[in-house]
Amino acid sequence: MTFSYAQLFTFTESIFHAIGCPEADATLATETLLSADLRGIDSHGVARLVGYVRLWEAGRINASPRVGVTYETPSTAVVDGDGGLGLVVGPKAMKIAIEKAQQVGTGWVSVKNSNHFGIAGYHAMLALAHDMIGLAMTNASPLVAPTYSLDRLLGTNPIAVAVPAGEQPDFVLDMATTTAANGKLEIAQRKNLPIPNGWAQDAEGQPSTDANAVKNGGALQPLGGETGSHKGYGLGAVVDIFSAVLSGANYGPWVPPFVAFLQPSANPVGQGLGHFFGAMRVDAFRPADEFKAHMDNWITTFRESRAVAGKQVLIPGDPERNMAATRLLNGIPLLEPVVRDLEGVGAKFGVRL
Repeated sequence: MTFSYAQLFTFTESIFHAIGCPEADATLATETLLSADLRGIDSHGVARLVGYVRLWEAGRINASPRVGVTYETPSTAVVDGDGGLGLVVGPKAMKIAIEKAQQVGTGWVSVKNSNHFGIAGYHAMLALAHDMIGLAMTNASPLVAPTYSLDRLLGTNPIAVAVPAGEQPDFVLDMATTTAANGKLEIAQRKNLPIPNGWAQDAEGQPSTDANAVKNGGALQPLGGETGSHKGYGLGAVVDIFSAVLSGANYGPWVPPFVAFLQPSANPVGQGLGHFFGAMRVDAFRPADEFKAHMDNWITTFRESRAVAGKQVLIPGDPERNMAATRLLNGIPLLEPVVRDLEGVGAKFGVRL
């Protein structure tokens, strides 16, 4: 089934209102969440709305948090999300990073006591309107086994970098540090399809194409495949350290799981889940117009490079930007299981999809 962006926005905003979010927070959470659906990252969009409601019902999300700074210098801050929706805490923390960059050139914010924040790219892209380079990362539910490990110690731990350009579209990298995000396994489960080799391992550490491998005691695999997974493991570890060890959030296997049926550790090492944001004013390095002209040249050079037969060289952000234009025009398709889930949560609060 296909729904317009406006339809999904009205429905989602109403659900966030219903669980107690103040009006501005409900609107912000909805915009953050649906940015994933618009950009074609269906694993992190409205399909996750039911999960946020379940966490709220389990008492693990504060719908009206007092997000605040607990420590800061002119260029850095630690933000306490007060157990709020990461969809709200994240943009507020990124705004602080941008404000600091406006004052001193760069701003760096580490966040604790938060929850899942949607797609990392949304937060990084907030810097673009200010002629800044944006950086966003977060740790996540421990579903990933480090290279050679049978234990799940890391999350998919995404990294996003947004860089402004001039005439060309902006450069936006948004990637997990695993071969695939767990949400892609969830989509395969809903479609009853196998997953590609290299996405996950079974409980014995062997490669698996079973979409339920992680549910059955296996783990997601780091980016890099059989001969290079140490690189994805290293990147995921950096995200965990920046997001949590630096802020005072939970890290490694202590990160609270997104699913409500799994309980957080009884012996946490920090508060909630962690994020890390950065904003760098381009003109703190060179004149912004000059930089963006060279970004245009960089993007054009890569886009016009020779491609193998039947393929095209893309710039990070191209597929998502094209998808957003298409879905704004033609609507956002949702799988039947997702529609049923949304109808179910809507019925709870008297909100019709």
